[in-house]
Amino acid sequence: MPDKVKIISETREYDGFFKIDKAVIQYEKFNGEMSPEITRLNFNRGDSVGVLLYNKDNDSIILVKQFRYPAYVNNGPGWLLELVAGMIDKGKDAISIARSELMEEAGYEADELKYLCQFYVSPGGSSEKVYLYIADCHRKVSQGGGKESENEDIQVLEIPLTKAMEMIKNGEICDAKTIIAIQWLWIELKRH
Repeated sequence: MPDKVKIISETREYDGFFKIDKAVIQYEKFNGEMSPEITRLNFNRGDSVGVLLYNKDNDSIILVKQFRYPAYVNNGPGWLLELVAGMIDKGKDAISIARSELMEEAGYEADELKYLCQFYVSPGGSSEKVYLYIADCHRKVSQGGGKESENEDIQVLEIPLTKAMEMIKNGEICDAKTIIAIQWLWIELKRH
């Protein structure tokens, strides 16, 4: 099984809120030979965490809706329905960020965050990894809505799980992390 990578050079091409790194590399091919030197870019935005809030009593989920410029370009919808999520700040862990984002975006506290999975968003161009959790949503303690200081304008919505599955099918829910979490919950509930 291939496992060798030779990094010939690495340079930071852009160093703003996000980072773009350029590398010249070689990697071990499946036949054991090393590849020729190739150039690759990495869009580095750090890792993130997402939490799906589930209301067992109503068989519904809590999602947030907000404007996302990258989802607006190329004739996209712009305003996306998503689970609560946020970037993991350097030196902080996924759970503490998840709890903070639950309060900030949706106004909920959660006793327990159940780990679902982790995945790469777009491994052909980005190193970002998303950590997904699920939590019960019985402790609404504030309005949520995001931080005005960060220009966030977030709507909090409760949607029946069956309707959310239909919204995935018709494209109303089109965010990957949200789709993964909702489908995980749907499969888990159908197994029991």
